[in-house]
This record gives sequence, structure tokens and C-alpha cells, in this order.
Amino acid sequence: MTRVATGRIFGTLFFSLLATITGVGIVVPLLPVYASRLGAGGFTIGLIFGAFSLSRSFLLPFFGRLSDKKGRKPFIVAGLLAYGLVSVAFMLASSVNQLIAVRFVQGAASAMIMPVVQAYIGDIAPAGKEGRYMGLFNVSLFCGLSLGPVLGGLINDRFSLQAAFMAMGLLAMAGCGLSFFCLPPAAGESGRLRQTDSWGWRRIIADKMIAGLFVYRFMYTACIGVIWGFLPVLADTRFHLTSSRIGVLVMLGVLVSGLIQAPMGYVADRINRKALMVSGGLVVTASLALYAWADDFEVLFAASVLFGLGGGAAMPALMAIATSKGQQSSAMGSVMAVLTVAHSLGMLCGALMAGLLMDWLSLSYAFAAGGLMMALGIVVFAVLTIKKQVPVDTLPLLDG
Repeated sequence: MTRVATGRIFGTLFFSLLATITGVGIVVPLLPVYASRLGAGGFTIGLIFGAFSLSRSFLLPFFGRLSDKKGRKPFIVAGLLAYGLVSVAFMLASSVNQLIAVRFVQGAASAMIMPVVQAYIGDIAPAGKEGRYMGLFNVSLFCGLSLGPVLGGLINDRFSLQAAFMAMGLLAMAGCGLSFFCLPPAAGESGRLRQTDSWGWRRIIADKMIAGLFVYRFMYTACIGVIWGFLPVLADTRFHLTSSRIGVLVMLGVLVSGLIQAPMGYVADRINRKALMVSGGLVVTASLALYAWADDFEVLFAASVLFGLGGGAAMPALMAIATSKGQQSSAMGSVMAVLTVAHSLGMLCGALMAGLLMDWLSLSYAFAAGGLMMALGIVVFAVLTIKKQVPVDTLPLLDG
């Protein structure tokens, strides 16, 4: 594949995902309000968000594997089109049950997009530059997550909630059109589709490096679930912060992480990637401890910055290792699907754990538990990925 073709594919996927994630970010923070207007209680709102994670987690391996065999483009285009239709369904929903069903479909659409797009980036990433490509591409994800909620609030305040749903649909359709016209046909993506020696699920799951990446991603994303779900509660109940300050705290970690994704991807191609993941994980652990024992806004601010720095350092290295494993296994879509399952389950489990600890003990314990989970994830990752040295006396003798 030529350099020009690679650049065109990268740019198309970058802007398609940026538009889509921005659209999703516009709507997601407004959904609890919308659900409440339809009569949903706290548990039902949890079901609305849980339906997305449920369908996504079950379908990720299926779509990831299928894209290894059939090509990436059909699933990317279909998933983006489904996102556009989901926005119309949100506008037409008139009951809580309908909202749950729409979110379930949206989760299925997400399963068609995220791992497949990441697999496509992995396909075109040159050997030795996996960190640079993944780090730069992740900027689209984090920028979308940062811009979306801000735009959603502005659109809702200036126009209406229905306008926010419409904006999500228009952005998704823009990404769909861009992908449909600018990505090459599935048969012309690469020589990957002609390969028959790709790893099966049993071999992928049994691989210790992939297992280590799964555990690390799960624990890290569980921390995100704790922060996104319960930092606003902590800031409001303990420190009585204004909504604007709470918004700054929630988005700060995402913004900082997004800003350093590209440079840290460049670094990940030049130093030990596993060491970079361990270092970033330790910073994340420290940030959760700061949240747990914070006594003013400035400490919460510092904790959010630290969390962004830790995740921004670790994620490009993690994705670079995953890309190398995807290339080695000739099953890039399957490998990316495994990691996206870890992401989805981590968000869900982190939020549930934090909620239980808040009810049983206190909210500070939720953040402390998040830090312990990240520390455990680092240890498990290190144990699973450490390479045993072969004893010298077992090496074959060389003649001469």
C-alpha cells in the first residue's frame, strides 16, 4: 500500500471517528435527563446505560472476527449508518422501554465500529511505528469525548434536546459518507483477506501477552467508570462545587490524555512499551489515591491531571503492543475486539463497584478501590508478560 493511500485511509478513519464520537458525546450526558422526563428512576437509568454495554460486549468478538474475513469497510459504513438511524430513534422514543431498546441497538452499532476501525489502523501501521499511528489516531477519540459534552450542553440550552439528537445523527452520517466514498473496497484493503493462517479464538485467548493487555485495559477502564460516574457526586456532596467546576474536573482527564496521545505514541516506538505501561499505571494509581483523600478543589484538579497523564502515557503503548500481536496473528480485528470487550466490561464493573462501596461504606472507598484495582492490573500484566530466561546450559552448542 502506497504512502498516499495509507494517509488517505488514516485521515478518513480519523475524521469519521472524530465526528461520530463527538456526536455520541453530545447525547450521552443528556440521556439521564431525557430518561427522567419519561419517568425513569435511578435503576432504570442504569439499565438504559447497561443495555449499551451488554449488546456491545456480546457482539464485539463476532464483528471483530468477521471483519478479519470479510474486510473492514462494510462494517464501518454499516455501523456509522446505524448510528445515524439511532439518532432518529432517540427522537421518536416515547417510553423508557423504547430508550432501553434504542441503547441496545446503539451498542450493537458501536461493536461494528470501534474494534474494526482500530484494526484498520493496525493494518496500515508500518512495523516499528505502531505507537505513533495508534497514539495519533487516539486523538480523535479523546477530542470527540472532550468536545461532545460541551457542544451537547450548548445545543440543549440554545435549541432543544431534539436538536442534540439531530446533531448526533448528522455527524454520524457525515462519517458514514466519508468512509463510504474514501475508503477502498473491502477486497482492496490489503492482502490480509487472502491469508488462511490467522489465529483462532482459543489461541488468541491463551496468549499471555493478549491476556495481560486485557487485564490492564479492564482495570484502567474500571477506574474511568469510577471517575466518570462518581467524581461529580464527590465534588457536589463533599465540596459543594459549581456545575462548571465539576464539568472541568470530569473532562480534564480526557483532555490531558488526548493532548499527549500523539507524542506518547512517538515515545512508545522508541522505549520499552511494557515499562511505559507500568509507569503510566502507577501514575493512574496515584491519581485515584489523591481523589480518595482530596480536601479541596485544587487536589481534585491535580488528581484529574495526573489521571490524564497516566492514561495518556499507557494507552498508546498498549495499543502498539496489541497492533503487533494483531499483525503476528493475522487476526487484527479479533485482537482489537478482545481489548474493546475489556474496555466495555471495565466501565460497567467499575461503576457498579463504586456504587456498592458508596452505599455500604463511603464514596472515598470507591476511589481507593479503583487505585487498588489499577495496582493489581499492573502486577498481573507484569507477571503474564515477563519473559523467562532460558538457562545457558540448555542452549545448543555452536560449532567452532
